[in-house]
Amino acid sequence: MCSGPCIQFAKENLLPKEIANKKVIEVGAFNVNGSLRDIVEEFRPSHYLGVDIEEGPGVDEICSIHDLVARYGYEAFDLVIATEILEHISDWRSAISNLKNITKPEGMLIVTTRSKNVAYHGYPYDFWRYELEDMKNIFSDFSIEVIEKDPLDPGVFVKLRKPKDFRENDLGAYKLYSVVKYRRCKKVSEMESHLFKCLFEASFPARRFLSRVLPPSAVKAIKSLLREEIQMPAARPQAWNNTDGSKRT
Repeated sequence: MCSGPCIQFAKENLLPKEIANKKVIEVGAFNVNGSLRDIVEEFRPSHYLGVDIEEGPGVDEICSIHDLVARYGYEAFDLVIATEILEHISDWRSAISNLKNITKPEGMLIVTTRSKNVAYHGYPYDFWRYELEDMKNIFSDFSIEVIEKDPLDPGVFVKLRKPKDFRENDLGAYKLYSVVKYRRCKKVSEMESHLFKCLFEASFPARRFLSRVLPPSAVKAIKSLLREEIQMPAARPQAWNNTDGSKRT
C-alpha cells in the first residue's frame, strides 16, 4: 500500500545510486492503492522482491514481516521499503527489528506509517499510531536522513541509513499510541484487538443485540475498553441505548 504523498516522498528522496544494481525488498507489497515498485525499477536494481502475507498484485513471495531475517538472512538487502504497514502489526517491535536487520550496513530503509487522529482502518487489523518523535526514538540506532509529516493526512515518512557500527535499540519498554486502547501502551492483547474489531465492524442491530443480552457490567467494561468518549464512529454511542432510547447503565 502506498498513498500519493508516500510516492512523492520516494520520488524526491530516493537517489539513483541508492538503487542501481542494488538488492531491494518491499515489505507489505500487496498493491492496494499504489506502490513504489515502478519508481524504483526505473533505476534498474539488480533484484526487486515484493513480499506480503497473501498473494496479490506486487507480491512475489509470501513471507511475514516477522520471518524476514529467518527467510532471507541478516544484511540481505541494500534498500528496504515498508510503506503503510507498521500500524497494522500487533508486534511492532519484532517487525521493526526484522526491517533493521535485513538492511545492509550503509543501506537504506524507507518507512511510512500513520499518526494519531487517523481513524481505525483494519486490513485486517489496526493497532498503532506513530508520531515524528516516535520514529526518532525507535530509529535512533539508524541515521535519519529525512523525516517529515504527511502533507495531507496524519502520518510520518522517514528515510534512514543503517550505520556500519549498528547496535540495535532495546525497545522493550517503549510505549506507542494504540487505536484500540486510545492511549500509549506496550502491547495490545489478542482478545482486545478481536473484541475491538468485532464491535467496530458490527452492524447497528448487532450492537443493539449485544447491549441487550450482555450483563450491564460487561457493557460497562467494553465501553471503558473502547473509550467511547474519546473517539468512536458516530453511530456507536447509540449502540448501548435501551429500546426506548434511554441510556443504559
